[in-house]
Amino acid sequence: MIVLLPMGRRISILLLCTLFFFNCANRGTASGGIKDIIPPIIIKEEPQNFSINFSSDEIKIYFNEYIKLKNLQKQLIISPPMDPQPEITPMGSASKIITIKIYDTLQPNSTYAFNFGNSIEDNNEGNTFPFYRYVFSTGPTIDSLSVSGLISDALELETSEKISVHLHEIDSTYNDSIIFKQKPKYIGVTDSLSKFIISNIKAGQYLLTALEEENINYTFQQKKDKIAFRSKFVTIPSDTAYVLKLFKQRPEFKFVRARQLAQGRIGFGYEGDPSSMQIKGISDVFDSLAVMTSKEPNKDTLNLWIRPRELKVDSLLFEVLDKEKKDTINVRTSKMKNDSLTFSALSTSLKLGNLFKISSSIPIIEVDPSKTIIIDQDSIYIDSHLSIDELKNTQVNLKFDLNEDNRYKVTFMPGAFIDFYGNQNDTLNFNANTKKLSSYGNLRLNLSNATYPLIVQIISANGKVKSEKTVNESKPVDFINLDPGEYFIRAIFDLNKNGRYDAGNYLKKVQPERVSYAKEILEIRAGWDSVEDFFLED
Repeated sequence: MIVLLPMGRRISILLLCTLFFFNCANRGTASGGIKDIIPPIIIKEEPQNFSINFSSDEIKIYFNEYIKLKNLQKQLIISPPMDPQPEITPMGSASKIITIKIYDTLQPNSTYAFNFGNSIEDNNEGNTFPFYRYVFSTGPTIDSLSVSGLISDALELETSEKISVHLHEIDSTYNDSIIFKQKPKYIGVTDSLSKFIISNIKAGQYLLTALEEENINYTFQQKKDKIAFRSKFVTIPSDTAYVLKLFKQRPEFKFVRARQLAQGRIGFGYEGDPSSMQIKGISDVFDSLAVMTSKEPNKDTLNLWIRPRELKVDSLLFEVLDKEKKDTINVRTSKMKNDSLTFSALSTSLKLGNLFKISSSIPIIEVDPSKTIIIDQDSIYIDSHLSIDELKNTQVNLKFDLNEDNRYKVTFMPGAFIDFYGNQNDTLNFNANTKKLSSYGNLRLNLSNATYPLIVQIISANGKVKSEKTVNESKPVDFINLDPGEYFIRAIFDLNKNGRYDAGNYLKKVQPERVSYAKEILEIRAGWDSVEDFFLED
Protein backbone atom coordinates (compact mmCIF):
# COMPACT_ATOMS: atom_id res chain seq x y z
CA MET A 1 0.00 0.00 0.00
CA ILE A 2 1.34 3.42 -0.91
CA VAL A 3 0.79 6.21 1.57
CA LEU A 4 0.84 9.73 0.20
CA LEU A 5 2.02 12.38 2.61
CA PRO A 6 1.29 16.05 2.44
CA MET A 7 3.74 18.08 0.37
CA GLY A 8 5.19 19.89 3.39
CA ARG A 9 5.91 16.66 5.26
CA ARG A 10 7.47 15.11 2.13
CA ILE A 11 9.89 18.03 1.81
CA SER A 12 10.78 17.83 5.51
CA ILE A 13 11.58 14.13 5.34
CA LEU A 14 13.64 14.64 2.18
CA LEU A 15 15.62 17.36 3.91
CA LEU A 16 16.26 15.13 6.94
CA CYS A 17 17.51 12.32 4.73
CA THR A 18 19.81 14.69 2.90
CA LEU A 19 21.28 15.98 6.18
CA PHE A 20 21.67 12.40 7.47
CA PHE A 21 23.71 11.29 4.48
CA PHE A 22 25.70 14.50 4.50
CA ASN A 23 26.69 13.99 8.12
CA CYS A 24 27.56 10.34 7.54
CA ALA A 25 29.79 11.32 4.64
CA ASN A 26 31.74 13.71 6.84
CA ARG A 27 32.49 11.27 9.62
CA GLY A 28 35.59 10.04 7.78
CA THR A 29 38.08 11.53 5.36
CA ALA A 30 37.48 10.81 1.76
CA SER A 31 40.10 8.62 0.15
CA GLY A 32 42.34 10.13 -2.48
CA GLY A 33 42.90 6.82 -4.16
CA ILE A 34 45.80 4.35 -4.05
CA LYS A 35 49.04 5.82 -2.70
CA ASP A 36 51.74 6.33 -5.31
CA ILE A 37 54.61 3.94 -4.58
CA ILE A 38 56.10 3.87 -8.08
CA PRO A 39 59.47 5.64 -8.52
CA PRO A 40 60.00 8.09 -11.37
CA ILE A 41 60.67 6.65 -14.82
CA ILE A 42 63.25 7.96 -17.28
CA ILE A 43 61.63 8.54 -20.67
CA LYS A 44 64.60 10.01 -22.54
CA GLU A 45 68.33 10.84 -22.18
CA GLU A 46 70.21 13.37 -24.31
CA PRO A 47 72.85 12.27 -25.28
CA GLN A 48 71.88 8.64 -24.81
CA ASN A 49 73.28 6.88 -21.70
CA PHE A 50 76.45 4.89 -22.47
CA SER A 51 77.25 7.12 -25.44
CA ILE A 52 80.68 6.86 -27.05
CA ASN A 53 82.74 9.62 -28.68
CA PHE A 54 80.99 12.00 -26.30
CA SER A 55 81.65 15.70 -27.01
CA SER A 56 78.66 17.52 -25.55
CA ASP A 57 78.81 20.06 -22.73
CA GLU A 58 75.24 19.44 -21.60
CA ILE A 59 73.26 16.36 -20.58
CA LYS A 60 69.50 16.21 -20.12
CA ILE A 61 67.60 13.38 -18.42
CA TYR A 62 63.81 13.46 -18.82
CA PHE A 63 61.34 11.87 -16.37
CA ASN A 64 57.65 11.01 -16.53
CA GLU A 65 56.87 13.16 -13.47
CA TYR A 66 58.26 15.97 -11.39
CA ILE A 67 61.40 15.01 -9.45
CA LYS A 68 63.68 16.66 -6.92
CA LEU A 69 67.32 16.11 -5.99
CA LYS A 70 67.88 15.36 -2.29
CA ASN A 71 71.31 15.60 -0.61
CA LEU A 72 72.96 15.70 -4.02
CA GLN A 73 76.30 16.96 -2.66
CA LYS A 74 76.57 13.88 -0.42
CA GLN A 75 75.04 11.37 -2.82
CA LEU A 76 76.57 12.26 -6.20
CA ILE A 77 79.85 10.60 -7.16
CA ILE A 78 81.51 11.69 -10.42
CA SER A 79 84.27 9.42 -11.62
CA PRO A 80 86.77 10.67 -12.70
CA PRO A 81 86.22 13.90 -10.71
CA MET A 82 85.60 17.08 -12.68
CA ASP A 83 87.19 20.43 -11.97
CA PRO A 84 85.38 22.75 -12.09
CA GLN A 85 82.34 20.88 -10.87
CA PRO A 86 79.42 20.57 -13.31
CA GLU A 87 76.25 22.57 -12.69
CA ILE A 88 73.32 20.25 -11.99
CA THR A 89 69.66 21.31 -11.80
CA PRO A 90 67.07 21.29 -10.31
CA MET A 91 68.38 22.39 -6.92
CA GLY A 92 65.76 23.23 -4.30
CA SER A 93 62.88 22.94 -6.75
CA ALA A 94 61.01 20.33 -8.78
CA SER A 95 61.38 19.59 -12.47
CA LYS A 96 60.80 16.84 -14.99
CA ILE A 97 64.34 17.30 -16.32
CA ILE A 98 67.79 16.88 -14.76
CA THR A 99 70.26 19.11 -16.57
CA ILE A 100 74.02 18.63 -16.27
CA LYS A 101 76.23 21.43 -17.62
CA ILE A 102 79.87 20.38 -17.99
CA TYR A 103 82.57 23.05 -17.62
CA ASP A 104 85.63 20.80 -17.27
CA THR A 105 87.84 19.87 -20.22
CA LEU A 106 87.17 16.16 -20.57
CA GLN A 107 90.06 13.72 -20.82
CA PRO A 108 90.41 11.94 -24.17
CA ASN A 109 89.50 8.25 -24.47
CA SER A 110 88.10 8.20 -20.95
CA THR A 111 84.91 6.77 -19.48
CA TYR A 112 82.97 9.05 -17.12
CA ALA A 113 80.24 8.00 -14.71
CA PHE A 114 77.71 10.10 -12.78
CA ASN A 115 76.41 8.00 -9.86
CA PHE A 116 73.41 9.74 -8.30
CA GLY A 117 73.02 7.29 -5.39
CA ASN A 118 69.59 7.78 -3.82
CA SER A 119 69.32 11.50 -4.56
CA ILE A 120 66.55 11.31 -7.20
CA GLU A 121 63.01 11.32 -5.75
CA ASP A 122 59.56 12.07 -7.09
CA ASN A 123 58.24 15.38 -5.85
CA ASN A 124 55.00 14.20 -4.21
CA GLU A 125 55.64 10.94 -2.36
CA GLY A 126 59.44 10.88 -2.17
CA ASN A 127 59.73 7.58 -4.08
CA THR A 128 63.41 7.06 -4.86
CA PHE A 129 64.90 6.25 -8.25
CA PRO A 130 67.84 4.32 -6.78
CA PHE A 131 71.47 4.23 -7.93
CA TYR A 132 71.00 5.86 -11.31
CA ARG A 133 74.24 6.02 -13.28
CA TYR A 134 74.85 8.07 -16.37
CA VAL A 135 77.91 6.84 -18.26
CA PHE A 136 79.67 8.08 -21.36
CA SER A 137 83.04 7.75 -23.06
CA THR A 138 85.04 10.41 -24.86
CA GLY A 139 86.58 7.61 -26.90
CA PRO A 140 85.24 4.80 -29.09
CA THR A 141 84.59 2.30 -26.24
CA ILE A 142 83.06 2.20 -22.77
CA ASP A 143 85.49 0.88 -20.16
CA SER A 144 83.73 -2.04 -18.49
CA LEU A 145 86.11 -3.41 -15.85
CA SER A 146 85.52 -3.08 -12.10
CA VAL A 147 87.12 -3.52 -8.69
CA SER A 148 85.34 -4.37 -5.44
CA GLY A 149 86.02 -5.05 -1.80
CA LEU A 150 85.36 -4.15 1.81
CA ILE A 151 86.47 -1.26 4.03
CA SER A 152 86.59 -1.73 7.80
CA ASP A 153 87.85 0.46 10.62
CA ALA A 154 91.18 -0.79 11.94
CA LEU A 155 90.49 0.09 15.59
CA GLU A 156 86.78 0.79 16.05
CA LEU A 157 84.06 -1.84 15.97
CA GLU A 158 81.79 0.20 13.71
CA THR A 159 82.83 1.60 10.34
CA SER A 160 81.43 4.91 9.14
CA GLU A 161 79.19 4.97 6.09
CA LYS A 162 79.96 6.62 2.77
CA ILE A 163 83.69 5.99 2.76
CA SER A 164 85.09 7.16 -0.59
CA VAL A 165 87.29 4.61 -2.38
CA HIS A 166 89.91 5.83 -4.86
CA LEU A 167 91.98 4.53 -7.74
CA HIS A 168 95.03 6.52 -8.82
CA GLU A 169 96.46 5.43 -12.17
CA ILE A 170 100.09 4.30 -12.16
CA ASP A 171 101.70 6.17 -15.05
CA SER A 172 104.79 8.29 -15.70
CA THR A 173 103.47 11.11 -13.48
CA TYR A 174 102.73 8.93 -10.44
CA ASN A 175 104.40 9.33 -7.06
CA ASP A 176 103.33 8.35 -3.55
CA SER A 177 102.38 11.91 -2.58
CA ILE A 178 99.76 12.09 -5.34
CA ILE A 179 96.95 11.39 -2.83
CA PHE A 180 97.73 14.65 -0.99
CA LYS A 181 97.29 16.95 -3.99
CA GLN A 182 95.54 15.25 -6.89
CA LYS A 183 92.07 13.75 -7.20
CA PRO A 184 91.90 10.07 -8.20
CA LYS A 185 91.19 8.69 -11.63
CA TYR A 186 88.18 6.70 -10.38
CA ILE A 187 85.97 7.05 -7.30
CA GLY A 188 83.50 4.76 -5.56
CA VAL A 189 81.71 4.83 -2.21
CA THR A 190 80.89 2.18 0.38
CA ASP A 191 77.34 1.02 0.98
CA SER A 192 75.62 0.36 4.31
CA LEU A 193 77.58 -2.91 4.64
CA SER A 194 80.91 -1.15 4.03
CA LYS A 195 81.26 -2.85 0.64
CA PHE A 196 82.31 -0.99 -2.49
CA ILE A 197 82.46 -1.47 -6.23
CA ILE A 198 84.03 0.89 -8.75
CA SER A 199 82.84 0.24 -12.30
CA ASN A 200 83.75 1.39 -15.81
CA ILE A 201 87.49 1.16 -15.23
CA LYS A 202 90.04 0.66 -17.96
CA ALA A 203 92.73 -2.00 -17.69
CA GLY A 204 95.94 -0.96 -15.93
CA GLN A 205 97.75 -0.64 -12.62
CA TYR A 206 96.33 1.49 -9.81
CA LEU A 207 96.92 2.63 -6.24
CA LEU A 208 93.87 1.64 -4.20
CA THR A 209 93.03 3.87 -1.22
CA ALA A 210 90.00 4.89 0.83
CA LEU A 211 89.27 8.05 2.82
CA GLU A 212 86.87 9.00 5.59
CA GLU A 213 86.87 12.72 4.89
CA GLU A 214 85.83 15.64 7.03
CA ASN A 215 85.77 17.92 3.99
CA ILE A 216 85.02 15.95 0.85
CA ASN A 217 87.63 16.90 -1.74
CA TYR A 218 89.02 13.41 -2.54
CA THR A 219 92.54 14.28 -1.35
CA PHE A 220 94.19 13.12 1.87
CA GLN A 221 94.20 15.74 4.63
CA GLN A 222 96.35 13.99 7.21
CA LYS A 223 95.22 16.05 10.22
CA LYS A 224 91.52 15.44 9.56
CA ASP A 225 90.97 12.29 7.48
CA LYS A 226 91.17 8.57 8.09
CA ILE A 227 92.90 6.55 5.38
CA ALA A 228 93.10 2.96 4.18
CA PHE A 229 95.43 1.74 1.47
CA ARG A 230 96.69 -1.37 -0.25
CA SER A 231 100.44 -1.62 0.07
CA LYS A 232 100.83 -3.14 -3.39
CA PHE A 233 99.36 -1.80 -6.61
CA VAL A 234 96.27 -3.53 -7.97
CA THR A 235 96.16 -4.73 -11.55
CA ILE A 236 92.86 -4.44 -13.41
CA PRO A 237 91.23 -6.74 -14.47
CA SER A 238 91.22 -8.55 -11.14
CA ASP A 239 88.83 -11.00 -9.51
CA THR A 240 90.17 -10.23 -6.00
CA ALA A 241 87.86 -8.67 -3.42
CA TYR A 242 90.17 -6.28 -1.55
CA VAL A 243 89.89 -5.68 2.21
CA LEU A 244 91.30 -2.39 3.49
CA LYS A 245 91.70 -1.18 7.09
CA LEU A 246 90.79 2.43 7.81
CA PHE A 247 92.87 4.33 10.39
CA LYS A 248 93.69 7.81 11.67
CA GLN A 249 97.35 8.31 10.93
CA ARG A 250 99.36 9.80 13.75
CA PRO A 251 101.12 12.85 12.37
CA GLU A 252 104.89 12.93 12.21
CA PHE A 253 106.47 15.00 14.95
CA LYS A 254 106.53 18.67 14.10
CA PHE A 255 107.45 21.58 16.31
CA VAL A 256 104.82 24.30 15.88
CA ARG A 257 105.73 27.31 18.03
CA ALA A 258 107.00 28.49 21.40
CA ARG A 259 105.73 31.36 23.51
CA GLN A 260 105.75 32.59 27.07
CA LEU A 261 102.62 31.48 28.95
CA ALA A 262 103.39 32.78 32.46
CA GLN A 263 106.28 34.20 34.42
CA GLY A 264 108.95 31.52 34.26
CA ARG A 265 106.97 29.21 31.93
CA ILE A 266 107.48 28.73 28.18
CA GLY A 267 105.04 26.58 26.22
CA PHE A 268 106.31 24.56 23.24
CA GLY A 269 103.50 23.48 20.92
CA TYR A 270 103.92 20.44 18.70
CA GLU A 271 102.18 17.88 16.50
CA GLY A 272 102.65 14.13 16.64
CA ASP A 273 104.63 12.07 19.15
CA PRO A 274 106.82 14.24 21.45
CA SER A 275 108.65 11.30 23.07
CA SER A 276 111.94 12.13 21.32
CA MET A 277 111.52 15.91 21.65
CA GLN A 278 114.34 17.69 23.47
CA ILE A 279 114.47 21.35 24.46
CA LYS A 280 117.83 23.00 25.15
CA GLY A 281 118.28 26.59 26.30
CA ILE A 282 121.27 28.08 24.45
CA SER A 283 121.18 31.68 25.71
CA ASP A 284 124.08 32.55 28.02
CA VAL A 285 121.64 33.21 30.84
CA PHE A 286 120.79 29.48 31.05
CA ASP A 287 124.15 28.88 32.75
CA SER A 288 122.57 30.34 35.91
CA LEU A 289 119.03 28.96 35.50
CA ALA A 290 117.34 25.74 36.55
CA VAL A 291 114.80 24.23 34.14
CA MET A 292 112.23 21.45 34.21
CA THR A 293 109.71 20.20 31.63
CA SER A 294 106.22 18.77 31.98
CA LYS A 295 103.44 17.72 29.61
CA GLU A 296 100.38 19.96 29.55
CA PRO A 297 97.30 17.78 30.24
CA ASN A 298 95.02 17.31 27.24
CA LYS A 299 97.09 19.67 25.08
CA ASP A 300 99.89 19.20 22.56
CA THR A 301 102.15 21.45 24.61
CA LEU A 302 105.34 20.82 26.54
CA ASN A 303 105.93 23.29 29.36
CA LEU A 304 109.44 24.42 30.23
CA TRP A 305 109.69 25.84 33.74
CA ILE A 306 112.49 28.30 34.52
CA ARG A 307 113.91 29.17 37.94
CA PRO A 308 114.29 31.88 39.02
CA ARG A 309 111.19 33.33 37.42
CA GLU A 310 112.51 36.88 37.20
CA LEU A 311 114.61 37.27 34.07
CA LYS A 312 116.70 40.26 33.09
CA VAL A 313 116.59 39.50 29.36
CA ASP A 314 114.06 40.39 26.66
CA SER A 315 114.27 37.04 24.90
CA LEU A 316 115.48 33.47 25.26
CA LEU A 317 117.11 31.29 22.62
CA PHE A 318 116.28 27.57 22.43
CA GLU A 319 117.11 24.53 20.35
CA VAL A 320 114.24 22.11 19.78
CA LEU A 321 115.58 18.72 18.72
CA ASP A 322 113.85 15.59 17.45
CA LYS A 323 116.04 12.81 16.13
CA GLU A 324 117.85 14.45 13.20
CA LYS A 325 115.73 17.64 13.11
CA LYS A 326 116.78 20.82 14.90
CA ASP A 327 114.99 24.16 15.17
CA THR A 328 116.46 27.29 16.70
CA ILE A 329 113.75 29.35 18.41
CA ASN A 330 113.82 32.85 19.82
CA VAL A 331 111.12 33.48 22.46
CA ARG A 332 110.43 37.03 23.56
CA THR A 333 109.76 37.48 27.29
CA SER A 334 107.87 40.05 29.28
CA LYS A 335 106.53 40.59 32.77
CA MET A 336 103.61 38.20 33.35
CA LYS A 337 101.69 36.75 36.30
CA ASN A 338 103.11 33.80 38.22
CA ASP A 339 101.34 30.44 38.03
CA SER A 340 99.54 29.61 41.29
CA LEU A 341 100.16 26.27 42.98
CA THR A 342 96.84 24.39 43.00
CA PHE A 343 95.87 20.74 43.51
CA SER A 344 92.98 18.52 42.47
CA ALA A 345 92.06 14.86 43.01
CA LEU A 346 91.86 12.87 39.78
CA SER A 347 89.22 10.56 41.31
CA THR A 348 87.59 10.31 44.73
CA SER A 349 85.70 7.06 44.04
CA LEU A 350 88.32 4.35 44.56
CA LYS A 351 88.42 0.64 43.85
CA LEU A 352 90.44 -1.74 45.99
CA GLY A 353 94.08 -1.58 44.92
CA ASN A 354 93.75 1.90 43.38
CA LEU A 355 96.04 4.80 44.14
CA PHE A 356 94.69 8.13 45.31
CA LYS A 357 96.09 10.52 42.68
CA ILE A 358 96.62 14.26 43.10
CA SER A 359 97.34 16.57 40.17
CA SER A 360 99.30 19.82 40.64
CA SER A 361 99.52 22.92 38.46
CA ILE A 362 103.32 23.16 38.88
CA PRO A 363 105.86 20.28 38.93
CA ILE A 364 106.48 18.83 42.39
CA ILE A 365 110.09 18.17 43.37
CA GLU A 366 109.68 17.00 46.98
CA VAL A 367 107.02 15.36 49.19
CA ASP A 368 106.89 14.86 52.95
CA PRO A 369 104.94 11.67 53.80
CA SER A 370 104.87 12.60 57.51
CA LYS A 371 102.48 15.44 56.70
CA THR A 372 99.80 13.11 55.34
CA ILE A 373 96.83 12.12 57.53
CA ILE A 374 94.23 9.54 56.49
CA ILE A 375 91.21 8.71 58.67
CA ASP A 376 88.46 6.23 57.75
CA GLN A 377 84.79 6.44 58.67
CA ASP A 378 85.51 4.77 62.03
CA SER A 379 88.12 7.45 62.87
CA ILE A 380 90.96 4.95 62.47
CA TYR A 381 94.26 6.38 61.22
CA ILE A 382 95.60 4.66 58.11
CA ASP A 383 99.26 4.25 57.17
CA SER A 384 100.20 5.43 53.68
CA HIS A 385 102.99 5.89 51.15
CA LEU A 386 103.36 9.20 49.29
CA SER A 387 105.44 9.58 46.11
CA ILE A 388 105.85 11.65 42.97
CA ASP A 389 104.65 9.82 39.86
CA GLU A 390 107.58 8.35 37.89
CA LEU A 391 106.24 9.60 34.54
CA LYS A 392 104.41 12.79 35.50
CA ASN A 393 106.10 15.35 37.74
CA THR A 394 102.76 17.14 38.10
CA GLN A 395 101.12 14.09 39.72
CA VAL A 396 101.50 12.71 43.25
CA ASN A 397 100.37 9.20 44.21
CA LEU A 398 99.10 8.18 47.62
CA LYS A 399 98.97 4.47 48.37
CA PHE A 400 97.08 3.10 51.39
CA ASP A 401 95.05 0.01 52.29
CA LEU A 402 91.45 0.28 51.13
CA ASN A 403 88.48 -1.59 52.53
CA GLU A 404 85.18 -2.02 50.80
CA ASP A 405 82.21 0.24 51.59
CA ASN A 406 84.28 2.79 53.44
CA ARG A 407 84.83 6.54 53.53
CA TYR A 408 88.17 8.27 53.96
CA LYS A 409 89.28 11.78 54.81
CA VAL A 410 92.66 12.61 53.33
CA THR A 411 94.53 15.63 54.69
CA PHE A 412 97.83 17.04 53.48
CA MET A 413 99.34 19.42 56.00
CA PRO A 414 101.34 22.49 54.92
CA GLY A 415 104.69 21.42 53.53
CA ALA A 416 103.53 18.02 52.27
CA PHE A 417 104.37 19.20 48.72
CA ILE A 418 107.12 21.49 47.51
CA ASP A 419 106.98 22.69 43.92
CA PHE A 420 109.74 23.61 41.48
CA TYR A 421 109.85 27.18 42.80
CA GLY A 422 109.96 26.17 46.45
CA ASN A 423 106.30 26.93 47.14
CA GLN A 424 104.48 24.77 49.68
CA ASN A 425 100.87 23.71 49.81
CA ASP A 426 98.35 25.05 52.28
CA THR A 427 96.26 22.53 54.20
CA LEU A 428 94.45 20.30 51.67
CA ASN A 429 91.40 18.18 52.50
CA PHE A 430 89.88 15.52 50.25
CA ASN A 431 87.14 12.95 50.72
CA ALA A 432 87.31 9.53 49.10
CA ASN A 433 85.16 6.43 49.24
CA THR A 434 84.92 2.79 48.22
CA LYS A 435 81.89 0.68 47.31
CA LYS A 436 80.87 -2.81 48.38
CA LEU A 437 82.64 -5.52 46.42
CA SER A 438 79.22 -6.97 45.64
CA SER A 439 78.47 -3.86 43.57
CA TYR A 440 81.12 -4.92 41.03
CA GLY A 441 81.51 -7.85 38.69
CA ASN A 442 84.59 -9.89 37.74
CA LEU A 443 85.62 -11.33 34.39
CA ARG A 444 88.00 -14.12 33.35
CA LEU A 445 88.89 -14.36 29.65
CA ASN A 446 90.21 -17.53 28.02
CA LEU A 447 92.04 -16.51 24.84
CA SER A 448 92.49 -18.67 21.77
CA ASN A 449 94.12 -18.12 18.36
CA ALA A 450 96.33 -15.56 20.06
CA THR A 451 99.89 -14.42 19.43
CA TYR A 452 101.76 -12.42 22.05
CA PRO A 453 102.19 -9.79 23.31
CA LEU A 454 98.55 -8.67 23.40
CA ILE A 455 96.80 -5.66 24.86
CA VAL A 456 93.35 -6.79 25.99
CA GLN A 457 90.84 -4.01 26.63
CA ILE A 458 87.36 -3.70 28.11
CA ILE A 459 85.48 -1.02 26.13
CA SER A 460 82.34 0.76 27.32
CA ALA A 461 79.34 1.40 25.06
CA ASN A 462 80.60 4.96 24.38
CA GLY A 463 83.98 3.67 23.21
CA LYS A 464 86.07 4.48 26.30
CA VAL A 465 88.69 2.03 27.58
CA LYS A 466 87.57 1.08 31.10
CA SER A 467 90.31 -1.46 31.81
CA GLU A 468 93.22 -3.07 29.98
CA LYS A 469 95.84 -5.74 30.52
CA THR A 470 99.06 -6.56 28.69
CA VAL A 471 99.31 -10.32 28.15
CA ASN A 472 102.62 -11.98 27.28
CA GLU A 473 101.75 -15.66 27.55
CA SER A 474 98.91 -18.13 27.14
CA LYS A 475 96.95 -17.90 30.37
CA PRO A 476 93.55 -16.65 31.56
CA VAL A 477 93.18 -12.86 31.77
CA ASP A 478 91.34 -11.56 34.83
CA PHE A 479 89.56 -8.22 35.15
CA ILE A 480 88.53 -7.46 38.71
CA ASN A 481 85.95 -4.99 40.06
CA LEU A 482 84.29 -3.92 36.84
CA ASP A 483 81.29 -1.62 37.03
CA PRO A 484 78.05 -3.34 35.94
CA GLY A 485 77.09 -2.67 32.34
CA GLU A 486 77.58 -3.77 28.74
CA TYR A 487 81.07 -3.88 27.27
CA PHE A 488 83.00 -4.80 24.16
CA ILE A 489 86.19 -6.84 24.38
CA ARG A 490 89.08 -5.80 22.16
CA ALA A 491 92.55 -7.26 21.67
CA ILE A 492 95.45 -5.38 20.06
CA PHE A 493 98.33 -7.39 18.63
CA ASP A 494 101.25 -5.35 19.98
CA LEU A 495 103.91 -6.47 17.50
CA ASN A 496 106.44 -3.75 18.37
CA LYS A 497 105.93 -4.36 22.11
CA ASN A 498 105.49 -0.68 22.97
CA GLY A 499 102.35 -1.20 25.06
CA ARG A 500 99.97 0.79 22.85
CA TYR A 501 98.00 0.58 19.60
CA ASP A 502 99.91 1.88 16.58
CA ALA A 503 98.09 3.11 13.53
CA GLY A 504 99.59 2.80 10.07
CA ASN A 505 101.58 5.24 7.99
CA TYR A 506 100.80 5.72 4.32
CA LEU A 507 104.13 7.09 3.08
CA LYS A 508 106.09 4.48 5.05
CA LYS A 509 103.72 1.78 3.76
CA VAL A 510 103.03 0.58 7.29
CA GLN A 511 99.63 -0.97 7.96
CA PRO A 512 97.88 -0.51 11.34
CA GLU A 513 98.35 -3.13 14.04
CA ARG A 514 95.90 -5.99 13.98
CA VAL A 515 92.84 -5.61 16.22
CA SER A 516 90.27 -8.25 17.12
CA TYR A 517 86.86 -7.86 18.78
CA ALA A 518 84.84 -10.49 20.60
CA LYS A 519 81.69 -11.27 18.61
CA GLU A 520 79.26 -10.85 21.50
CA ILE A 521 78.56 -7.87 23.74
CA LEU A 522 79.62 -8.70 27.28
CA GLU A 523 77.26 -7.98 30.17
CA ILE A 524 78.88 -7.50 33.57
CA ARG A 525 76.51 -8.01 36.50
CA ALA A 526 77.01 -6.85 40.07
CA GLY A 527 78.19 -9.68 42.32
CA TRP A 528 78.82 -12.06 39.40
CA ASP A 529 82.00 -13.81 38.30
CA SER A 530 81.93 -14.37 34.53
CA VAL A 531 84.11 -16.65 32.42
CA GLU A 532 84.21 -15.98 28.66
CA ASP A 533 86.02 -17.57 25.72
CA PHE A 534 87.56 -15.08 23.30
CA PHE A 535 88.58 -16.39 19.86
CA LEU A 536 90.77 -13.76 18.23
CA GLU A 537 90.25 -13.07 14.56
CA ASP A 538 90.49 -10.14 12.14
